[in-house]
Amino acid sequence: MRFDNHRVVITAAGRDFGRTLAIRLADLGAEVFLSARSLAAAERVRDEIRDRGHQRVHAYACNLTDPASIRSFASSVTQHTDRVDILINNGSRYLEGPDLQSASDADIVDTIASGATGTVLTVKNFLPLLLNSDKPDVVTMISACGTAGHHRSDAHDAFYAAKSAQAGFTEILSKRLRPQGIRVISLYPPDFDNTDPLSEEWKSTPREAKDALTAQSLVECILFAVAQPRDCFIKAFHFEQV
Repeated sequence: MRFDNHRVVITAAGRDFGRTLAIRLADLGAEVFLSARSLAAAERVRDEIRDRGHQRVHAYACNLTDPASIRSFASSVTQHTDRVDILINNGSRYLEGPDLQSASDADIVDTIASGATGTVLTVKNFLPLLLNSDKPDVVTMISACGTAGHHRSDAHDAFYAAKSAQAGFTEILSKRLRPQGIRVISLYPPDFDNTDPLSEEWKSTPREAKDALTAQSLVECILFAVAQPRDCFIKAFHFEQV
C-alpha cells in the first residue's frame, strides 16, 4: 500500500526505530512531520529522507518531558497542515538497571515523564488535527515491559512504570476515541533488532522463527494495521519473546 495521501507525525525520530519509521513511511509516499529532542538530530533524518528524493518531510525539536515543547511542536505542525492522519508515539526514554537504587531521581523523573506524560500530552495536543482527518490513527510503541507480569527485561523499574502508564492510557483512549473514528493501536515488542533501513542488511536480516524480532516486522505490523478498512480496530500487537 502507498501512503501518498497520509500525513504522519512521529516522535523521537532522530535515531533508532523512529528514524526507521520516518524513512520507510516517506519511501511509501507519506508526508512526514518528525521530531527529536534536539533539532539537529531531527534535521539529519529530514536531510537523509530528502536525499532519497522525498521533499515532503519536516523536522522539529520536541522534548517530551516539557509540556511547552510539546505544545510548540503541535503548533508548528498546525502551520503546515490542517490534519494529521497518523500519530506515532515512538518517543520514550529507556533506562537500564534492574536495581531500583541504580538510577538518580532525575533520571527516574525524566524516564517516566517522557514515556507517560509525554505520550498523554502529545495525543492531547495533536487531537484537533487527528479529528480533522477521515482516517485517523494513533500508534504507540509501548514495550513488552508494559504487559502485566512481564519480568524478562533488565530495564529499570521506572521504565516499567512508564510503559505500564502508556498501556493504561492507550487502553482507555481506544474506547473513548472510537466514537470519533480514531483508532488506537499499541505495540508491545520485546527487545528487537533495528537494522539501519539504508543499509544492505535491511533486506538480508534473518527473519526465521529462531531469530529475534526485527524492525522490519514491526514496521510491517504498523503498515498492516493502518491500512485496514475503518471498521477494523486492531487494538494491540503482542509478540513472543525468543
